[in-house]
Amino acid sequence: MEIQALKQRFGIIGSSPLLDRAIDIARQVAPTDLTVLISGESGVGKEVFPKIIHQLSARKHGPYIAVNCGAIPEGTIDSELFGHEKGSFTGAHEARKGYFEVVNTGTIFLDEVAELPLSTQVRLLRVLESGEFMKVGSSKVIKTNVRVVAATNVDIPQAISQGKFREDLYYRLNTVPIKVPRLKDRKEDIHLLFRKFATDFAEKYRMPALQLTPDAVKMLVNYRWQGNVRQLKNITEQISIIEQNRDITPDTLAKYLPDPQSSDLPVLYRKDGRDTDISERDLLYKVLFDMKKDIHDLKQVVARIMRNEEATEEAHQQNSQLIKKLYQNIETIGDKSPEDLHIHHYAEAHEDEPIQESEVVEESLSIQEKEIDLIKKALSKHNGKRKNAAKELGISERTLYRKIKEYDIN
Repeated sequence: MEIQALKQRFGIIGSSPLLDRAIDIARQVAPTDLTVLISGESGVGKEVFPKIIHQLSARKHGPYIAVNCGAIPEGTIDSELFGHEKGSFTGAHEARKGYFEVVNTGTIFLDEVAELPLSTQVRLLRVLESGEFMKVGSSKVIKTNVRVVAATNVDIPQAISQGKFREDLYYRLNTVPIKVPRLKDRKEDIHLLFRKFATDFAEKYRMPALQLTPDAVKMLVNYRWQGNVRQLKNITEQISIIEQNRDITPDTLAKYLPDPQSSDLPVLYRKDGRDTDISERDLLYKVLFDMKKDIHDLKQVVARIMRNEEATEEAHQQNSQLIKKLYQNIETIGDKSPEDLHIHHYAEAHEDEPIQESEVVEESLSIQEKEIDLIKKALSKHNGKRKNAAKELGISERTLYRKIKEYDIN
């Protein structure tokens, strides 16, 4: 079945290439019995993909069940999934079949699978590897033929490093991964989704559909949708019910958006600290201009030492601290050039700020030249010993070796 036909069948709205890719993977893997792990933030619509997989598989006439692993208490999750025998625990007045027994020959969707307790993860791993399990309170092995599709909004590799998820289970679940994109990564779909929801709610509540002004559309598209499609739908419903005027302006829209100033548009770094939502680019702006000040301070300290005005241990220590700070800033920036970062925007915003007079002749502020000069000085100071030079510069020996090779420093 073609992707467009699948969208119509399952009510999927959007034309994002990332969304199409996820649907295409689900379509291709459906005829197999491979285990699938669907990942994505909360609210992106992960629950529709196991339905696609089940309906396009040979199991489509078999049972399908969705289980929210995070909604079942830890004390009863094993009983829910695998069943229990009468008297196996307090309150077990009769034997009960678990989901894996009930859904035999069908598909089970384990939503929020990362919330499973470690003991239950062991049981699930056995089912995936051998198709066998035992009820709680029983020693009898039961066979089942179930396809497992799992989903999570958790970074499972991080959960593994924290000891909260079994690594072997992760690789067993992740046979075929499907990544569902965030709404902010599907900008071309945001207005389309809004119109669809607005039309649906207009029919539901028997009122005219909402219309966005061009500026409101721009605001909607550039907003950072932390709750993804679910948040967009909820906000559309709120506006549909509350607002009498059906033409929605940015001022009206802002009343329903938490932190409406939060968007994906580039913003300048604010020195007064009022802007709490600072992007990576903004931080890089700050680092670059902090570096210029550090270089200025460093040249002053060196100049005083050369004139024997402060040839003291304190001055040498200050020099060393400035070198370390400068090199850490250089490493923070990495390979990003000032042109890539559009630094001129920051410079224009600060053109009225006073510039301190330097006590020495202005030199080139090329990051690369300063980097090479600092490395050479550190190597010279420590007689070519890279370990000591790296420690002096505040970087790893591996990074120093890479820089020496990159800049061809003898």
